[in-house]
Amino acid sequence: MAKISSPLALLFIMLSSIMINHIHVASSKTWCIATLIATNAQLQANINFACSQGVDCRPIRPDGSCFIPNNLANHASFVMNSYYQTHGRTNQICSFKNTGTFAATNPSFGKCVYAS
Repeated sequence: MAKISSPLALLFIMLSSIMINHIHVASSKTWCIATLIATNAQLQANINFACSQGVDCRPIRPDGSCFIPNNLANHASFVMNSYYQTHGRTNQICSFKNTGTFAATNPSFGKCVYAS
């Protein structure tokens, strides 16, 4: 059996601890976005629902930071995530009648910042 020097063992333990903590932090953030199979009618219904529940929908309006690209999937994903982040962050909250799914990678782009 190979012997490991004390400084090397200490370094290994410290780096392992840092990596474990980093992985935990990275995996604890999730975003709720629209599924690829959601229809335009479902996406519009999700937008209407989230906006009627107090979600700030100004970013998806013309001149808003998330208006471009101007399509229902992106607009719905933004408001669905806003609703998810402000209403308990549960699986049920992101369901949106099976049209929502989770992303482990931040979907923000440019000036369009998704809450986390």
